[in-house]
Amino acid sequence: MKRHIAVAITGASGAIYGVRLIETLLADGNRVSLLLSSSGRIVLKEELGLDWSGDEAAMNTVVRSHFKAGSNSLSYYHESNFFSPLASGSSAPDAMIIAPCSMGTLARIAAGLSGNLLERASDVMLKEGKPLLLLPRETPFSAIHLENMLKLARLGVRIIPAMPGFYGKPQTIDDIANFVVGKLLDQLGIEGGLFTRWGEIGPE
Repeated sequence: MKRHIAVAITGASGAIYGVRLIETLLADGNRVSLLLSSSGRIVLKEELGLDWSGDEAAMNTVVRSHFKAGSNSLSYYHESNFFSPLASGSSAPDAMIIAPCSMGTLARIAAGLSGNLLERASDVMLKEGKPLLLLPRETPFSAIHLENMLKLARLGVRIIPAMPGFYGKPQTIDDIANFVVGKLLDQLGIEGGLFTRWGEIGPE
């Protein structure tokens, strides 16, 4: 049975991770709810040339067109929309992934703050005991960053840093992004077929 997955893209570099994740989840038949922080929109435009701005109705048209998805498989919710189903534990998704996750977003989740829908949805996942996966994209990490990640990890949050493996001999940026997204999917038991696993590599 396919699942309902919330995917959030924040203002850390690495918007390609969130976009590739959505593509793969939809291809696998899952239902996706998309959230964007205001900084995430800026990074999407700077890194991928995607101008995903506008009100909720306009954005739903834009993202469904981009991913070639229907309303039954992809929904976008504005970060100010606390009437979204994602804001309530009674209709929480099966899992939530923030990719990439900025240190600011991570800190606010660790502090239990819910200043926008993205943060509230994360809080819902914590209180309902559902999978919350964070893909931090920062370097180097400060002691504050590490303390916040440790706090969340102890609460059951899965921390999957954007650290690609190179044993598969990646040739393109897509290969690198696919490895990281594949590791995210592994945490949910989804086989995306995005990267070569250790032991699958034949001799030269």
